[in-house]
Amino acid sequence: MDAEPRPGRLDWAREGARWPNRDHSRFVVTRSLRWHVQEFGSSASDRPSLLLLHGTGASTHSWRDLAPALSDTFRVIAPDLPGHGFTDLPATDRLSLPGMGEAILELLAALGETPAAVVGHSAGAAIGAWLTTTGRMRPDLLVGLNGAWLPFGGPAAPWLAPATRWLAGSGTAARLFSGFASSPVVLDRLLAGTGSVIDAAGRRGYATLVSSPGHVAAALGMMARWDLRTLVPDLTRTLPPAATRLLLIVGSRDLTVPPSQSVELARRMTGVQLESLAGLGHLAHEERPDLVAERILASFAAPRQTPRSG
Repeated sequence: MDAEPRPGRLDWAREGARWPNRDHSRFVVTRSLRWHVQEFGSSASDRPSLLLLHGTGASTHSWRDLAPALSDTFRVIAPDLPGHGFTDLPATDRLSLPGMGEAILELLAALGETPAAVVGHSAGAAIGAWLTTTGRMRPDLLVGLNGAWLPFGGPAAPWLAPATRWLAGSGTAARLFSGFASSPVVLDRLLAGTGSVIDAAGRRGYATLVSSPGHVAAALGMMARWDLRTLVPDLTRTLPPAATRLLLIVGSRDLTVPPSQSVELARRMTGVQLESLAGLGHLAHEERPDLVAERILASFAAPRQTPRSG
């Protein structure tokens, strides 16, 4: 099923013509949204399923090399998050963390999937954590790739949120930012600000995304409506390692989300596996998908810990 273009949105027939792994794409209609989803591996296979959740402002293109690398072991499911890429833009209140989480559950129900592993990048890691800590999903493994575990903007978040909310509610602001970021010079600076060096296919994907005011509006809407203040306490309280193992992978050169966020989370919890990838940035899974896949596969295959009896 092809997607019909919406005003300010990407057109699958045009911008999607060269989309990475296009032959793995399809459009899935749920009660509230039409989703762009990429799937690797037959639904009839006996392989466990793995859900990939990208971060704010990204899309399925960010998994272009990691998803195939995981597909020999897993049936891989990678959606564009609501409002991102080629997935419909929802009502603004559904761009909150619970709103995103509920939308993902709706999609999984439509697909008939119960993931054994959830891998989230940046804000996608927070969505995976919300799904797990609320008991809506019980994966064997939860992976945070440069996870965004604390509020956007750190201590300045209470002052930044109202301004971001105003920008997110302004269609003019989204169009202006989209036009500004579409400049090759500005885009290169934005990508350099992640601490990562990615290939031409990755850069082309981000250039396509920032050209869409609708995509930009969704990214701003996420930043304006997310409340991560309780996420770390919820994780430390409700995620015993015997239920769901937690793997944290960080790029040592991440300039977008400080690696210290994952280090602090690992310090507060028992049984957490923390892996640092030297010399890689926020987009570590795009720079070295082989290393990231290796860490995920090894962690999933490792024997589960048996909780000690009291």
